[in-house]
Amino acid sequence: MSPRRPRSAPEAGPGSERQATRRSRGRVLLIIPALNEQGSLPRTLDELRLHAPEHDVLVVDDGSRDATAKLALDRGVEVVRHAVNLGVGAALQTGFRYAVEHGYEVGVQFDADGQHDPRFLDALVAPVLEGECDVTIGSRYVTASGYRAPLMRRLGMLVFSGVVKLALRQKIADTTSGLRAYAMKVMEVCQRDFPKDFPDAPLLIALARRGFRLREVPVSMRERSAGRSFYTLGKSIYYPYKNLLASLMAWIQRPV
Repeated sequence: MSPRRPRSAPEAGPGSERQATRRSRGRVLLIIPALNEQGSLPRTLDELRLHAPEHDVLVVDDGSRDATAKLALDRGVEVVRHAVNLGVGAALQTGFRYAVEHGYEVGVQFDADGQHDPRFLDALVAPVLEGECDVTIGSRYVTASGYRAPLMRRLGMLVFSGVVKLALRQKIADTTSGLRAYAMKVMEVCQRDFPKDFPDAPLLIALARRGFRLREVPVSMRERSAGRSFYTLGKSIYYPYKNLLASLMAWIQRPV
């Protein structure tokens, strides 16, 4: 794929242009939200080219101030750019809209920071492509993977896993996993209705209550290779309160 200029996200703000719909040659689009990831993105893209060359890749540059977009373009990867930072949820929503407009059957949420191992993509995507479920979640806790989160994060995971189990009568061990695959019909919903900041437990509850089928797939994850997380210190403090409230709202609201 020849390098292109980064484009503004469709409908991301005033003056943005919607891209013409076309049918992609691939069935799967890997959606990579990125914010100032010049230190880690090149390695992530090189790994994807090595281990998953059959899948198309879209980098959603969420208002980076570094060379994130340029480094992706230099590797022939499609880039859509937000003029300002809108948050990881909005970046994913832009990716879903792109996937739907371009006819992809599955969209995969994939981190730019090197934590996600592309060798697990086949196992993640296959159940969705085969129609066995609508959303797969790459889980660090279905089987022993050696991953050990900090104590406070583990406590938070237990709380949100419990909320999801109460709401759905289905156990989801890794509600905060950022490695997920979504069927086209799920992306069609998410491009219009999606959390703008923390698309974790509340999203899973909302999707399941709409009738979409969720499944966890065992994966291993790695430490961030470089850069800074979308989740700053302030967001990390704010996260559990907002996420708990949003989870409860998703539980009690009637699906539309």
